[in-house]
Amino acid sequence: MTRDRDPAGRPRNARPRDALGRPLDPADGPGSGVTGTDRIPDDLVITGAEAAALADRLLRDGRPFHAHEVLEAAWKSGPADERDLWQGLAQIAVGLTHARRGNARGAVALLSRGAQRVRGYQAGAGSQAGASSQRAAGRLASPFGMNIAFFLAAADDLAARIERDGLDGIPPADLSPALLTGT
Repeated sequence: MTRDRDPAGRPRNARPRDALGRPLDPADGPGSGVTGTDRIPDDLVITGAEAAALADRLLRDGRPFHAHEVLEAAWKSGPADERDLWQGLAQIAVGLTHARRGNARGAVALLSRGAQRVRGYQAGAGSQAGASSQRAAGRLASPFGMNIAFFLAAADDLAARIERDGLDGIPPADLSPALLTGT
């Protein structure tokens, strides 16, 4: 089997994907009349503010897989001291993807793991010498305009509800939390 690879030799999957990131059937390739959703480029370089805005829009549009790809791009191209923030947010987006795909166990695991990673970022990011904890807490509450407290509370609540009751009673709107403040 020949795999599609990028210039660095990393595997890529050029097959079209559905709105939840699942590859469409190979028979649905070019010329079949079936089109997938727009893909996030594998080599996307994006600022934190751009990533927050685009991920917020994708999450609210019910496309958490694509939001995950944007957040992953931010973690790969952003500063090292923001890595846990972006990785945690990406994990939450994957948790939302699992929930939309019907995988309750995966949803709970990734929602919880992502929230924990973001909290670790919040706890460690303001500990530089001379930075007051109050100033650090204020700065961390909404990096790049994101409402982290709301987003983490939504992830925690969703994970607890899925673990307790399963996915059947979860309204679709609860699987599309806003990431930005005021949205």
